[in-house]
Amino acid sequence: MDLWFTEKQTKDFGITAKTKQTLHTEKTAFQQLDMIETEEWGNMLVLDGMVMTTQKDEFVYHEMVAHVPLFTHPNPKHVLVVGGGDGGVIREVLKHKSVEKATLVEIDGKVIEYSKQYLPEIAGDLDNPRVEVKVDDGFMHIANSEKDYDVIMVDSTEPVGPAVNLFSKGFYAGISKALKDDGIFVAQTDNPWFKADLIRQVYHDVKEIFPVTRLYTANIPTYPSGLWTFTMGSKIHDPLKVKEERFTDIETKYYTKELHHAAFALPKFVKDLTD
Repeated sequence: MDLWFTEKQTKDFGITAKTKQTLHTEKTAFQQLDMIETEEWGNMLVLDGMVMTTQKDEFVYHEMVAHVPLFTHPNPKHVLVVGGGDGGVIREVLKHKSVEKATLVEIDGKVIEYSKQYLPEIAGDLDNPRVEVKVDDGFMHIANSEKDYDVIMVDSTEPVGPAVNLFSKGFYAGISKALKDDGIFVAQTDNPWFKADLIRQVYHDVKEIFPVTRLYTANIPTYPSGLWTFTMGSKIHDPLKVKEERFTDIETKYYTKELHHAAFALPKFVKDLTD
């Protein structure tokens, strides 16, 4: 008998993947956590029924969250990742030699625990000496920070459960306070096919706080619609004005210096969300 996992991305649409086995299932203090081995995508982390990452396509999301802001900032030394307990963004952050310390603040320690066990190629750098891992509330960590970070990356789930506050204007104002005077932040902001209103609201909230606000996209096949957006807020540095010499050779599978600029070229229906 074939077994399939299905994520209902809207009440009328979903994606499905043939599974080999369930590796772990648990109701944590914050959410339902499932680790599934699939035929097509390898091991898959699912939170509250939503696909968070898979072994096959994880590199797209993690590279685009990390490298776009880190190559935009001229000298990122102190980096904060809010959420991201699977460790993928941290792995990419550490590819930048200028980064002296990367702090991960993940509210659910179980995500870290089972990612290390079942997604070691993603979570393997969480024990790196340049990394500090805190099992804590990212919203409160931001609220208690002031001019501590060069770059902040919000690697949250969709705006449900413990992640709701991470899509609020007050949170973005707190991020501005937590950043240094030339700081940059980026957040994943869902997809334009099903969550256009969310993208529009976040973009305009960020624009009221940050002088430079940009929206960019990537193709992530296991995320709703496959077209994913990221919103960047920057105090000074514009990702579209990065000089050629800023780019250095790092090992990637998706991100390139050419794609750095191309990702900001938006389809019209997506660009319209920024007007």
